[in-house]
Amino acid sequence: MTDLPRSAQVVVIGGGIVGCSVAYHLAKRGVETLLLERHQLSSGSTWHAAGLIGQLRTNANITKLLGYSVELYDRLEEETGYATGWRRNGGLRLACNADRWIEVKRQATSARSFGLEMQLLSAKEAQALWPLMNVDDVIGAAFLPTDGQANPSDITQALAKGARLAGAKLVEGVAVTDFIIENDRVRGVVTNRGAVACEKLVLCAGLWTQPLAARAGVAVPLSAVHHQYLVTEKINGVTSDLPTLRDPDRLTYYKEEVGGLVMGGYEPNPVPWSSGAVPEDFAFRLLEDDWDHFEPIMDLALGRVPALAEAGVKQMINGLESFTPDGNWMIGEAPEVRNFFVGAGFNAFGIASAGGAGMALAEWAADGEQPFDLWPVDIRRFGAPHRDPNWVRVRTLQAYARHYSIAWPFEEFTSGRPLRRSPLYDRLKAKGACFGEKMGFERPNWFADLSAGEEPRDRYSFGRPGWFEAVGREHRACREAAALFDQTSFAKALIVGKDAEA
Repeated sequence: MTDLPRSAQVVVIGGGIVGCSVAYHLAKRGVETLLLERHQLSSGSTWHAAGLIGQLRTNANITKLLGYSVELYDRLEEETGYATGWRRNGGLRLACNADRWIEVKRQATSARSFGLEMQLLSAKEAQALWPLMNVDDVIGAAFLPTDGQANPSDITQALAKGARLAGAKLVEGVAVTDFIIENDRVRGVVTNRGAVACEKLVLCAGLWTQPLAARAGVAVPLSAVHHQYLVTEKINGVTSDLPTLRDPDRLTYYKEEVGGLVMGGYEPNPVPWSSGAVPEDFAFRLLEDDWDHFEPIMDLALGRVPALAEAGVKQMINGLESFTPDGNWMIGEAPEVRNFFVGAGFNAFGIASAGGAGMALAEWAADGEQPFDLWPVDIRRFGAPHRDPNWVRVRTLQAYARHYSIAWPFEEFTSGRPLRRSPLYDRLKAKGACFGEKMGFERPNWFADLSAGEEPRDRYSFGRPGWFEAVGREHRACREAAALFDQTSFAKALIVGKDAEA
């Protein structure tokens, strides 16, 4: 049995790819680091991840983190001597209708502004890169040559080896059961093998992050959701340099796997984990195959890759993944407890995110500051509604279902509403308010002209928004008459002290 140190500067909880990345980067910075894993490294969600690695996100800094992951994976095998399965074979994204093509072209523009050379291709050019696919309905595609794929377990082990080489200690078979907190500050952890003192901790426990964090009074809004993909036998024409493929209009993704294909998707009716907390012994385990639920995804895939109809299925993977209410992962220092950091909720793209997320968390924990603005993934972005597990579950399922939907400008979530309403809600609604939602509060975005038969309903577009004329009327009213704003949903600051009224 490996000796368990009684103290460390930083304790990392969880030996998945994110936890190992945090330990790797902390150790590289010379921080005394102890990683504790309840079972074995990569035994939670990491081992069954599909392993596609894409970089582009809507935010420049998050894209920067994912770009760092690619840079890290480029050198990791040579640095550690441990094979990672990492290949820069590029990534294709298809567009099969006019709106999707606008979205893809906008993504290409964003990519170039973020420093990524995303190429726009015709359907035939895309087919030349991915010969097995039918492109009869494809309008165009985007190709990012620096995207790729990897073996999640192997990358995790390589990060773990790199962490050890840099001086970190990783101990398996140690379960953290509680935290030692004094004056709202972390002082240590309690394990099944005794207490360990620490100055800071980073909780990267995947599916178990939420219940474990709750023992410290820290809210981590996560929901576990089933996610399925299949692995085929070898298929003629599938080569090792085949790019990864995302086909959002058919809700599917693909990558090469030992001469066959991995094919999975994001269905509009996801299945949540509904049996209470995920068992603590749920290690290297899968759920039962659900072919009935997967059938619509399979039908869509057959239209794109006809060769799947004759391919043998080697394995169906039905694993649990942790998802968040807004589809973005969460990292950073928890607002409830000082020096208590979290890295969780990676929404099934933890392999792509792990390198950058681990780097950012390590710097944040070591220096007390994030490397750059990371608000879209900062755990502090969540508030009171996100402490309600039922609301989180409902909203998270919609976020999952929207994974491959077109990301319309100003699009609002519809699930879990209305949750919080101001005293004026009914009066505003009667006046034609079309509501959006901010931190659970219903807030009027614009007002329809009910007398003219206008509906208070958003119509999303990449062109002039449906509310353009309505907002114009409101601007004129503000300039020419008067306007009254309901600020119930806005934050309020309470200032106390002897000079509070000065």
